[in-house]
Amino acid sequence: MKSHREELTFRVPQRRQLINITPQVDAALQKSGIREGLCLVNAMHISASVFINDDESGLHADFEDWLEGLAPEKPHSRYRHNVGEDNADAHLKRTIMGREVVVAVTQGRLDFGPWEQIFYGEFDGLRSKRVLVKIIGE
Repeated sequence: MKSHREELTFRVPQRRQLINITPQVDAALQKSGIREGLCLVNAMHISASVFINDDESGLHADFEDWLEGLAPEKPHSRYRHNVGEDNADAHLKRTIMGREVVVAVTQGRLDFGPWEQIFYGEFDGLRSKRVLVKIIGE
């Protein structure tokens, strides 16, 4: 069995953004030479997320509204974590959206269902953050 590890780095210029990272993950898969196996993609920060869904702008706006309704950013004073910080909502949003995804690799391709894409969800941007891509297989 072979393995390939790669880190993607993102510095989002605003507090929140969803980024389709499928092309970067696919590039890592092609570099790996693995034809059959599994691809793990996970956010290496507790205020960011990796998830699979549709790449449709209306849905992305719905995510933003839904997440803000569940864990509003302000007022910062509503969260005990925000004593000296201001990102408690980002931690909660990450918990809801998830830490990682695993995608099957079949014949050298990410084996998705219809419309599936991999997204990096940034909930506390303005600094560099990493995403791990780990691919194992033959």
